[in-house]
Amino acid sequence: MERSESATDAWIAPRFDELAALDLSAARVTAVDRGRYLVRSGSAEVPAELTGKLLHLAESSADLPCVGDWVGVRYRDGGTHASIHTVLPRRSFLRRKTAGRDIGFQMIAVNIDSAFIVMSCHFDFSIPRLERYLVMVHDGHIEPVVLLTKTDLVSPQALEALIGQIRQVGVAAQIVCVSSVSGEGVEQVRSLMAAGKTYCLLGSSGVGKTTLINRLLGDGRLETGEVSHTGEGRHTTTRRHLIALAHGALLIDMPGMRELGLLGAGEGIEDTFADIRGWAGHCRFPDCTHDSEPGCAVRAAIQRGDITEAHLRNYLKLRKESEFHDLSLAERRDKDRAFGRFMHSYRKQKGRPGRG
Repeated sequence: MERSESATDAWIAPRFDELAALDLSAARVTAVDRGRYLVRSGSAEVPAELTGKLLHLAESSADLPCVGDWVGVRYRDGGTHASIHTVLPRRSFLRRKTAGRDIGFQMIAVNIDSAFIVMSCHFDFSIPRLERYLVMVHDGHIEPVVLLTKTDLVSPQALEALIGQIRQVGVAAQIVCVSSVSGEGVEQVRSLMAAGKTYCLLGSSGVGKTTLINRLLGDGRLETGEVSHTGEGRHTTTRRHLIALAHGALLIDMPGMRELGLLGAGEGIEDTFADIRGWAGHCRFPDCTHDSEPGCAVRAAIQRGDITEAHLRNYLKLRKESEFHDLSLAERRDKDRAFGRFMHSYRKQKGRPGRG
């Protein structure tokens, strides 16, 4: 069995021998598009499909393979196609609530070491959106790095002010300033990407993710859109894809996400808003809502200028959103279990002699 060049992490290597005992090969999912898969082992990338057994055992779509997954495959047709038989345990993940009214998890990508959260210094800059991305990254146990792109469109003084806004809300992650026009910061980004590790780019459409990847690749092979009159690029990436860089690091390019609904993200929220959590520990009442209660250490911190009112509002908003969706998911699961018990009882009763 050929082992992939990206299998340098010790956590996954023991699983390969388990797959070999089942006559399966280890491969990495590099792309998913409407139920079609690409998997890579070594330098070969081939199309793959799920086995019926894997589909049957999956309790939800979140259990199916996604970009970054290690899977057990069996090759056929001379190694030109593969069948996916099993998904190996995940080390980290990016997930969100499914779009629209449905309540459930959508897996975006998995087994990521570090996420580059990309924001343009021009019209895209948004602290609340950055905090939402940080919640997603922290929730999935991934290290965040903030990339401020298109620095050539703002003055050095304006750039410093933007960095100050990020630091003011307690973001301790490394910040890298990038200009794809001048090349500033590109080598710094490259230096943060170690061989055998997996990274991803998160950000809205048109903030320069594809252009940055082309700089990192050095061959301009990914399509980029025209620049609009605002100075922002147009969306070009249409699917998530795991790309191997020349020095051995792996990078997941993904489309901009319009919806970033939170579900089961309590841990990520508390980690992202660690400053508020720290102050809240000094409130007089353990169930303080940080509104008008006496002895609220969070309100006192706002009055001193240690944190901002907007920072607290976003924290409360994201926590309320996640808790609402958590409750909705729990209620749906209770209904599903109740219906399952009803059907089991119905079948049991129908099978008795003299009934039906």
